[in-house]
Amino acid sequence: MNITIENILLVGSILLFASIIAGRTSYKYGVPTLILFLSVGMLAGSDGILGIHFDNPKLAQFIGVVSLNFILFSGGLDTNWKSVKPILKEGIVLSSLGVLLTALSLGTFVWLVTDFTIYESMLLGSIVSSTDAAAVFSILRSKSTSLKHNIRPTLELESGSNDPMAYVLTILFLMLVVNQDLSFWSIIPIFLQQMIIGGLAGFIFGKLSVYIINNILLGFEGLYPVLVISLMFIIFSFTDFIGGNGFLAIYISGVYIGNQDIIHKNTILSMFDGLAWLMQIVLFLTLGLLVYPSQMIPYMGIGLLISLFLIIVSRPLSVFLSLAFFKMKLNRRLYISWVGLRGAVPIVFATYPLLAGIDKANIIFNIVFFISVTSVLIQGTTVSIAAKWLGVAVSEDEKPENHNENITQNSPKTCLKEFEISSTSRAVNKRVIDLNFPSNALITLIKRNQTYILPDGLTDIKANDTLVVIADCDEDFYDVQKCLSNELFIA
Repeated sequence: MNITIENILLVGSILLFASIIAGRTSYKYGVPTLILFLSVGMLAGSDGILGIHFDNPKLAQFIGVVSLNFILFSGGLDTNWKSVKPILKEGIVLSSLGVLLTALSLGTFVWLVTDFTIYESMLLGSIVSSTDAAAVFSILRSKSTSLKHNIRPTLELESGSNDPMAYVLTILFLMLVVNQDLSFWSIIPIFLQQMIIGGLAGFIFGKLSVYIINNILLGFEGLYPVLVISLMFIIFSFTDFIGGNGFLAIYISGVYIGNQDIIHKNTILSMFDGLAWLMQIVLFLTLGLLVYPSQMIPYMGIGLLISLFLIIVSRPLSVFLSLAFFKMKLNRRLYISWVGLRGAVPIVFATYPLLAGIDKANIIFNIVFFISVTSVLIQGTTVSIAAKWLGVAVSEDEKPENHNENITQNSPKTCLKEFEISSTSRAVNKRVIDLNFPSNALITLIKRNQTYILPDGLTDIKANDTLVVIADCDEDFYDVQKCLSNELFIA
């Protein structure tokens, strides 16, 4: 069936609805969402029930890049700096050196067992070298998986930040395949340029974005998420324009923005969470439509061999070598090795060889698709089992009541206190957003001249105001007083 203007909304909405229902089933029973979303797309594709013909790698790549923007940026916004700071070094090493070691070791294996050239083999290894953020987040944030120590933030930081490294390696080895006269050493300066400019641009644009969000007056709360979307695409495209890695830039800027006080932050975070899910579903559906299952059959044997080598050898080897200089117990290293899920990102990267027109592009695409599917089926469905077997899962007795690792300002407060703002207070004539208010406290009401004001981030604090503040506990009021007064507060 060919998609026309008349039926595209009907077919698209039905596929979206089916994917949402599939995602709910996935969350309930622990089946990775990737498999179900891809399955819906494949069932609707040329070899499936609906027979929708979709053979446009360029459009699929465009959808993939746009979707990855939302997924990576939203992942950055959701990253709690306090949680990742203790394991920042481990996460960075895994997302850089770990990806490189995976690409090189797997590429070497592919070169030995296939008729691929060394650069074609390294290209395939690079494409599948990163773990999938969407798949890892979906599994680890399910209600059935709670992990000891800092394993969860380590895995989430790695999966959220390692796509840029895989992208750069993919582009560089693709250059070597297309331009046979280039030497391996000639691409090293390009690699360093991509990563350094991307990292710096992400931090600089992150700070600039916070300033813009907090100082531009839009008048409508609903416009602020739209503003952030425009900033996200500017960061990505401009970083790419100046020779940096746009994916790295938007992730770093997302982390910075998400850990600052910004206007209408809850609205922005909720909006991006929903958009990230939408983009994830659209991406998986598109890739499911793009693949022809019948074309994968001849490559299932070699695909399974490469996938098993990746799971059993390449991933553990890269993890153990990367973490060799860090103190970490064996069971934690083994679990991190196991949760190396491949997903939609490698399939998106596999469209680059297709568009470049290299000889083995179609073979690479089908093998990568098969590797992603088998990785999620084998590893994704056993994440909880492996956690219990390796002793890194939190038992039911150890879980605190109402366990939630991501406490927000929407969590219940237990203490209330009023604060008088004197004319000498440092808060006078400052906006609420500029107070650097403690995250565990919230200004719920302002009394001013016999009137009551419901504050938001743009509300100015005036002398003689009375602030009604709620907090998690009495100790939080000490930090509140430090924000409001130049005098030391004794609780």
